[in-house]
Amino acid sequence: MSQKNQILGVLGGGQLGRMLIQSAINYNQDIHILDPDPNAPCKDLAQRFVNGSLRDFDTVYQFGQSCDVITIEIENVNTEALQKLQQEGKRVFPQPEIIRLIQDKRAQKQFYQQHGIPTADFILTANREEVIHNRDFLPAVNKLGKEGYDGRGVQILRNEEDLNQAFDAPGLLEKLIDFDKEIAVTTARNSKGDLVAYPAVECAFHPTANLVEFLFAPATISPEIEKKAQEIAREVILKLDMVGILAVEMFVTKDGEVLVNEIAPRPHNSGHHTIEANNTSQFEQHLRSVMNWPLGDTGLRCPAAMINLLGEEGYQGEAYVEGMEEAISEKGVYIHLYGKKLTKPFRKMGHVTILDENIDQLKQRAHYIKNLIKIKA
Repeated sequence: MSQKNQILGVLGGGQLGRMLIQSAINYNQDIHILDPDPNAPCKDLAQRFVNGSLRDFDTVYQFGQSCDVITIEIENVNTEALQKLQQEGKRVFPQPEIIRLIQDKRAQKQFYQQHGIPTADFILTANREEVIHNRDFLPAVNKLGKEGYDGRGVQILRNEEDLNQAFDAPGLLEKLIDFDKEIAVTTARNSKGDLVAYPAVECAFHPTANLVEFLFAPATISPEIEKKAQEIAREVILKLDMVGILAVEMFVTKDGEVLVNEIAPRPHNSGHHTIEANNTSQFEQHLRSVMNWPLGDTGLRCPAAMINLLGEEGYQGEAYVEGMEEAISEKGVYIHLYGKKLTKPFRKMGHVTILDENIDQLKQRAHYIKNLIKIKA
């Protein structure tokens, strides 16, 4: 940490970059941001903000020239430019080939299969016709290979009537798992090879938006399942040989199997509670891992719930927050707004973390706060 003025460049200037900067400020760590949105949440917080495409080779390559270390807060970036920067001596984490693997859900699933990582059975499909041909595999989840995120590019095909909605592009069919819970374990690794993992959290999804609506830490799972989840998450980051922070989303089946669903090589929605609830937040851990600093302790200080603040249905325009004063008058309630001026239905506008030693009370309070705070226009 004695290296002077190592500039960290981040591709993406959304809320994840914003919270990374909030951690970096404590270390006088300079951060440069590249983002296509001229009003990105990081715009006024970064030491240098560049407005430009994350997909364009020249833009990414030129941006990287001024940085010592380069990382991401979104996977949809130009990996060829990152590869060239890496060849020229820039430190790029997660490594470009890992970002490329994760950009393609087909490649991701094949990676699990080849490395003995437990995951749901799947079939690769080139187009809609191939999905229809594999109708015997239903009920299944149909995923686009590339470009899908935040619930887009993922749909459930339960029966033959649903087949005409199948994606007409390279993708996959994944056996629909009748799971008991969805959990996530965040891991981090630095260039020295130090590795840490956070306790598993439990995710509850919004019924229509396909986004996490609630998150509870710790997950209510047996010590055996916790141990299994920890081992699998560590195995994934080691088999990838990845440096950085990795969120591993998993299903716990009715008979106690743990299967990897998807991974994200960056801070993730399932780790937002760590800012208040853990000894080291996921954002500080991201910083520590890519800068090759000692990794922080991941222990949970207090049980926590996290609620995503999504734009209310039926409202679009300049955002205002309803119910904030009542919420922050409550003990152990922490609001994080993401600096997005405009709201639209289901847009991620912020999150709330609630701390409470009593888990039953925590769940009740999470529902209360969720119904209290509304983002409208």
